[in-house]
Amino acid sequence: MLTMLVQNIFNALQWGSFYSMIALGYCLVYGVLRLINFAHGDIFMAACYIAFFIAAALLGPLAGVGWAVFTITLILTMLATALLGITIERIAYRPLRRKGVNRLYVVITALMVGFILENGNLAILGASSRSFPDIIEKQIWQVGPIIVTNLKLLVIVAAFVVFGILQFIVQKTVFGMSMRAISYDKFALPLMGIPVNQVITFTFALGSGLAAVAGILFGMSYPVLDPYMGTIIGWKAFISAVVGGIGDIKGAFIGGFILGFIEIFFAAFFPSSYKDLISFVILLIILVLKPTGFFGVPRSTKI
Repeated sequence: MLTMLVQNIFNALQWGSFYSMIALGYCLVYGVLRLINFAHGDIFMAACYIAFFIAAALLGPLAGVGWAVFTITLILTMLATALLGITIERIAYRPLRRKGVNRLYVVITALMVGFILENGNLAILGASSRSFPDIIEKQIWQVGPIIVTNLKLLVIVAAFVVFGILQFIVQKTVFGMSMRAISYDKFALPLMGIPVNQVITFTFALGSGLAAVAGILFGMSYPVLDPYMGTIIGWKAFISAVVGGIGDIKGAFIGGFILGFIEIFFAAFFPSSYKDLISFVILLIILVLKPTGFFGVPRSTKI
């Protein structure tokens, strides 16, 4: 029983790490623009495919140097996915923001962007699944009856490193302070000389970069890619952000692990087919009992 408990804790930490890294992207955009970027799960999907093609191209000339391939793939994937996020913000969201349209239309636009990414991938690359290449040789460590892999530990460590770097950026840098200022009063900032559009662009680039980190690690851990892979994991990450308190970085990070633990331990004792159902039931309960999440704070709006 103890063995199963410890093994499930590692599995929950791994899944929670994926949810947390993607949830942080939701949290960043919502914190700055009060916009739920429903295309974020499909940006994660796009990152998986970008990493797939970059890794496949690098494995030829750099065969046998796995960590070099991983590092280069990670950097290039983050840059490409950040560029994708900037492009989406420029084409889809900025024109609506300038016109001051109702937020409902922005949400609909975000959903449409997600569908475009999914079906664009389907049209260009086809419906067949692709197998993510083995970048790093998988190592299995066994401590008694407990089995842990190097990839699982890499995912968990990466999630905490990403969270630490993001906290530093938001709390200690000029762009981070500007992001926090926009969340309070985006109309007064231009009067203070702060370039609002540049800060928003940086926010989308940063959030998309986080999705890229999650994408390459997910592809290495579960190496089957398909155009719709970002849908359910994107919704789960959104649930994580809501559970923790969307708009609060710490809350979104912890919310990912809360959902990961609930799903893994629920699947350990009940049929795994109910795992998605329990996730959405949790979202409904949280929205009814505590709409701001565990760490979120209600805000008043001036009329």
